[in-house]
Amino acid sequence: MTKNVRVRFAPSPTGPLHIGGVRTALFNYLFAKKHNGTFILRIEDTDQNRYVEGAEQYIVDALNWCGMPFDEGPNKNETFGPYRQSERKHLYKQYADELIASGNAYYAFDTAETLDFHRKDHETKGKTFIYNWHNRLKLTNSLSLSAEDVKAKLDAGEDYVIRFKSPQDETLHLNDIIRGDIKIDTNVLDDKVLFKSDGMPTYHLANIVDDHLMEISHVIRGEEWLPSLALHYQLYKAFGWETPEFAHLPLILKPTGKGKLSKRDGDKLGFPVFPLEWTDPKTNAVSRGYKEDGYFPEAMVNFLAFLGWNPGTEQEIFNLDELIKAFDLNKVHKAGARFDPDKTKWFNHHYMQEQNDYELAEAFKNHNSELAEIDINYIEMVVALIKERATFVSDFWELSHFFFTAPTSYDEKASKKAFKEGTKAILSEVILIINTIEDFSVENMQTNIKGWITSNDIGFGKVMMPLRLALVGALQGPDVFDIMFMIGKAETVKRIEKVIEIF
Repeated sequence: MTKNVRVRFAPSPTGPLHIGGVRTALFNYLFAKKHNGTFILRIEDTDQNRYVEGAEQYIVDALNWCGMPFDEGPNKNETFGPYRQSERKHLYKQYADELIASGNAYYAFDTAETLDFHRKDHETKGKTFIYNWHNRLKLTNSLSLSAEDVKAKLDAGEDYVIRFKSPQDETLHLNDIIRGDIKIDTNVLDDKVLFKSDGMPTYHLANIVDDHLMEISHVIRGEEWLPSLALHYQLYKAFGWETPEFAHLPLILKPTGKGKLSKRDGDKLGFPVFPLEWTDPKTNAVSRGYKEDGYFPEAMVNFLAFLGWNPGTEQEIFNLDELIKAFDLNKVHKAGARFDPDKTKWFNHHYMQEQNDYELAEAFKNHNSELAEIDINYIEMVVALIKERATFVSDFWELSHFFFTAPTSYDEKASKKAFKEGTKAILSEVILIINTIEDFSVENMQTNIKGWITSNDIGFGKVMMPLRLALVGALQGPDVFDIMFMIGKAETVKRIEKVIEIF
């Protein structure tokens, strides 16, 4: 790749960042880093009516949590700044005027009422109203009016918009890295508004101008922008600017059914669709986040990478550096990628095993008041024994409570299975053996107790099941001898004696 790679992630600060947006940011980030390029954050906040307080900071925090901080953006390396479109609005009018001067755009004075009348009139006839070559000369604009009339309207301060003049009877040949060659008949395109009557540009104009001025080399964005590709190509051509390469990512689909993934799907099926927890500043409604739900950022990045992309191998576990090396836009699929909540948990379970036990122990202790007085080193040892069964830190207490407190009840079904005639006598013998073991190590316990079982030709289940029930209260948990070692000889004997009394 000869030219410098510069890509941008350009969200609107209208609320929390959906994971579809995070996936778009990730693919931009991976592409930039793969080609030693620059990853840019641009905040597209021209629509101030939809601006939500705190949304911009949320976007920045989400990118940082995922481990993909931007290289240029608001308040950071502002070489091509400013990076908020609201702070760039003084730039856009001159470019709209340039398009008018070159004959690629025109003033349109049609009122909202007039346009609404035409839309409804077309609807009654079973047609769709399109403002373009076939009717523009019948409407109120600088193409149908005389130069004097146009000047008079402008001098009088009449409201107007600036529309792009889409060509007639042309076939556009567009290229998309993911979609390939695309042909568009210009006769079906409408004359999009580029500049609004409130003095602000539309997304289309601001987007093109900013991408050009920021020297964006590749535009990697969601499939929903594919219908705008023809206009954007034509705008580059109209300005005489070099066109960046485009890549439109596939939609992230619902786990079941049709359509793209939404917050409603997450609420219905019990999973988050935002990277971080979000509190709506108006309603105070709280939306779940992957971070707060206990997902590791590495797991989230890994599963998002596979939503629409595949390396072409059997490998599924990739850290960020490995993703950067393997990533290729040519391996991004055209078809939508179905979101699988169970697969996200599978990834998190894997990354759980790679986490530092001490850090996990700290998180476990901080979220469970029962552990406030427990030594962190002991908790760390417990975590090492149980984390292979866990998907989230929130699973730890259920998997390990018996390391900290003695059972207060015993699983009924397990009790019937474990306690038979003679079980009490067997457990009494186990207590005698335990009391003879001076060095209460796992190895010594295994040698003595298993040796006794074998020499007396007793079935292992007859001993180990009631022993586990006594220690845990259920037939679950890690190795029995690990549990005994952790809780100590006195506590082990105490729990066995208690179960003998009850059954």
